Amino acid sequence: MDKETAVGIGWNWLHSYAQLSDKLYHLQQPTPVQDPELVVLNESLAAQLGLDIQALEKHGASILGGNEQAEGSLPLAQAYAGHQFGHFTMLGDGRALLLGEHATPSGQVVDIQLKGSGRTPYSRGGDGRAALGPMLREYIISEALHGLGIPTTRSLAVVETGETVQREKALPGAILTRVADSHIRVGTFQYAANWGGVDVLEQLVDYTVKRHYPEIASSDNKALDLLRAVIDKQSKLIAQWQLVGFIHGVMNTDNMAISGQSIDFGPCAFMNRYDPNTVFSSIDTAGRYAYRNQPQIAAWNLARLAEALLPLIDADSTRGIELAEEALTEFGASYRKNWLAGMRKKLGLVDDNEQAEELIFDLLEMLEQAGADYTNTFRQLTQQALDQMQEQKSQAQSHEGLEGQPKQQAEAQSIEEPQELSQQHCGASALERQSNWSSWQERWQQLRVNGSVSLQQSALMMKESNPNLIARNHIVEQVIASAVEEANYEPLEQFVAALREPYAYSDAQLTYVQPPAEQVDQSYVTYCGT
Repeated sequence: MDKETAVGIGWNWLHSYAQLSDKLYHLQQPTPVQDPELVVLNESLAAQLGLDIQALEKHGASILGGNEQAEGSLPLAQAYAGHQFGHFTMLGDGRALLLGEHATPSGQVVDIQLKGSGRTPYSRGGDGRAALGPMLREYIISEALHGLGIPTTRSLAVVETGETVQREKALPGAILTRVADSHIRVGTFQYAANWGGVDVLEQLVDYTVKRHYPEIASSDNKALDLLRAVIDKQSKLIAQWQLVGFIHGVMNTDNMAISGQSIDFGPCAFMNRYDPNTVFSSIDTAGRYAYRNQPQIAAWNLARLAEALLPLIDADSTRGIELAEEALTEFGASYRKNWLAGMRKKLGLVDDNEQAEELIFDLLEMLEQAGADYTNTFRQLTQQALDQMQEQKSQAQSHEGLEGQPKQQAEAQSIEEPQELSQQHCGASALERQSNWSSWQERWQQLRVNGSVSLQQSALMMKESNPNLIARNHIVEQVIASAVEEANYEPLEQFVAALREPYAYSDAQLTYVQPPAEQVDQSYVTYCGT
């Protein structure tokens, strides 16, 4: 490809990671594929990155498929380690290559990585490739999380390779282009501490601080303050996962990003019926990464980060441990604060008091006992609040009409209210069979009435906090099957378009609101997709 075409795409490469010790990476080109075809292009993300969409449509398959090197890129595989289900091992990018860091028009710097681009020295016996289905899954889930306002890596494109990969059976191969604030993980620090030495570890700390936490660049103890900063970011992230019922599925230390983004979407899924013990992953037979365990696993992972940073926290190991342990205690309080604040918003409550907390836990207990749908319960409560708000506005407009405003004008204003306010409720009917459901609703309404914000503000807060839809697992499987088996990507793109606006409460989204049949949900299993 000529230089003019390459420049026309809009790449603005930086290679800061390649300036670190070569103990942290291995320079390597992608392995070409047989017949690359661009099957997914995230146009909205491409625009944010400052890339030319038409040029990507024309040349993206060859570049993002690994058959041609993007002008100015410097592909490398990153080394890292990790605790996988509690067991420590050396890992690394066995099937991914970082093309470089790209500077966007807004000044943001992001990683551009090819996932499934061939074997690297870190492949550990794998073929270095990826199947089309799991790459489409990552595209769907990452866009769903982004739409929900949850920090996440994103997917720029999916290229079908024209080759097959052998898993349980032969599957069509694909390469995903992942965009991330960075791919530095807890496991990156574990690798540096175990195989790089103190000098490399210190270099990695300086680099990470400069890239993600420049506010602590002048700190007297950068390693300790970095730990605290990551603890803060992760406490907020995990709270956001819990608030929408997202289950990552494989929270190994190599899957915890230092930037605070969600990363790696293999056996992840969204919870339907509320059950804190929910596990979907086929390999998590003991429930280590169940929904209820995600906060404590995050804390465990952060403790592993602290262990890696100990040599830099204090030369006196005893003192270093004391400082690290003190920092780690911040996670529990921070997570609880963020989660409770989010739950109050989901119920339209602002005031932090004992009554609100009791209301939250009583609701969750009823949800579990009834086996009610988590998302649709809050969706129903939101709809009640919105209907109440609409009723109040209609009454006020009618009163104004009687006071001198022409009645026809008042009625017209009422008709022009968004159609979303008159949607049918969906789900949560199981709660109506709970003996204390009515009394709970009375308590909830009373707290809203006595709150420090108006009922209208409360309703709008709920609408902004409770998604109208999530990436329902059965729908994810349906649209992926349509794409993989029939080469029909229209259902997938329509679904993703809806997921990008989960708080819109539009009638067009009703197709995706219904939860699966109970037997489908109970038998649903996810896989790593490697």
